[in-house]
Amino acid sequence: MDPVEIADHDPAWTTVFTELGAALRDALGEVAARIDHIGSTAVPGLAAKPVIDIQISVSALDPADPFLVPLERLGYIYRAANPERTKRYFREPPGRRRTHIHVRRLGSFSQQFPLLFRDYLRSHPAAADEYAAVKRRCAAQFRHDRPGYVEAKDACVWATIRQADAWAQRTGWTPGPTDA
Repeated sequence: MDPVEIADHDPAWTTVFTELGAALRDALGEVAARIDHIGSTAVPGLAAKPVIDIQISVSALDPADPFLVPLERLGYIYRAANPERTKRYFREPPGRRRTHIHVRRLGSFSQQFPLLFRDYLRSHPAAADEYAAVKRRCAAQFRHDRPGYVEAKDACVWATIRQADAWAQRTGWTPGPTDA
């Protein structure tokens, strides 16, 4: 397992997503109601693991063929053993840039959560800075223990999502237009 490494924000992450998102849009067409850049690489200025996280929102997870077949044609590898049953998970083809694709049902909590988290951090730089500091501390402590790293930052993630939910209620937040 690769060590947990947190990198300073790289503005090229947006360009990488734009290219990947265009290819995904071409392959998926109307099957994808939304294709969004999510995760820390989607927040300008936020330090992150250099992995592009992409969320594809679909009307239903089953049957999977409408999204599975086009994604596999692009070389993405379906991780059927992923324990999170609210999504279907794909990884990059061998030899290509680290990319995680999360296919979730449009309108579900699991689909809304990463969009709200991303948008809140984009709108609240101090919260993004605090999250980056927590990620760096956790990465230093759990460099060779990815599950430990994820668990160690959970308290910060949940505290942030509570703040994000209150912000969403105050502002009437809804996800903006799809990214691709």
